[in-house]
Amino acid sequence: MYKIILNPTSGRGAGAAFETTIRSFLKEEGVPFELALTERPWHAAELAKHAALNGCDAVVAAGGDGTANEVINGLMEARKAGKDAAMGILSVGRGNDFAYGLGVPLDLREACRILAQNRRKPIDVGFVKGGLYPEGRYFGNGVGIGFDAVVGFEALKMKRLSGFLSYLVATLKVVFLYYKAPKVRIRHDGGELIQPALMVSIMNGRRLGGGFMMAPRAEMNDSLLDLCIASQVSRVGIFRLIPHFMKGTQASQKPILILKSRRVAVTAIEGELPAHADGETLCVDGKELSIELVPAALPFIC
Repeated sequence: MYKIILNPTSGRGAGAAFETTIRSFLKEEGVPFELALTERPWHAAELAKHAALNGCDAVVAAGGDGTANEVINGLMEARKAGKDAAMGILSVGRGNDFAYGLGVPLDLREACRILAQNRRKPIDVGFVKGGLYPEGRYFGNGVGIGFDAVVGFEALKMKRLSGFLSYLVATLKVVFLYYKAPKVRIRHDGGELIQPALMVSIMNGRRLGGGFMMAPRAEMNDSLLDLCIASQVSRVGIFRLIPHFMKGTQASQKPILILKSRRVAVTAIEGELPAHADGETLCVDGKELSIELVPAALPFIC
């Protein structure tokens, strides 16, 4: 039995409109399921944990990256109690970046067909401590510190735009809001860096904002996080980098450093750290974050 957790507010409120379609496609594919709608923040995490603890074989996040993040947290909590339910995704959100990294199609009929085929592979899951979550929370796609976090905050404020367009417009706006890099200490498996960093993107997946390829070579089952660190550049320099992030060619640019690591700690020596995990706010003025990867943490239907 699959537990489908549908967030009706995903995709600027479009999630609710997909309930009938999802039910129809799953019935056509012969998938046994129960469907529940979320009613409040963190409800998806509670539903996922409860389903796994009660013997549900698989829990499917029907929503965007925020819904997927909550389901991951619920399943990881159930895992501590020895319950290893699989996870699946039906993409009805704005960015759907976590699903993209796992090759889950946007087409709901095809995604339901994948659920019916029930092929599973283990995927890595990240864990971050700091800011609003001193005890930590899990993430699937990535943690953004600095510029990309502020972009996400601004994109959420936009009521008339959605998807990649909202993130692109927010990016252009943030160039004039967040252009002074804090001085940070970055500890990773290979050593330590101390430098001004406009952005520290710590990825398990490949993409953010529906179209920015932060880690184009990332794999969610390689037991490593992919780091993309941008040093201080001028506003003109930021504009020049944007097309490279859209194409995934930023590694060729001098201000960009690419690393791989299982554990990362970022500390603000001067300035503050705005940060998100899978688009969910970790802090707006944090001082220290620690991130690590949990290898092969969840079976995923893909």
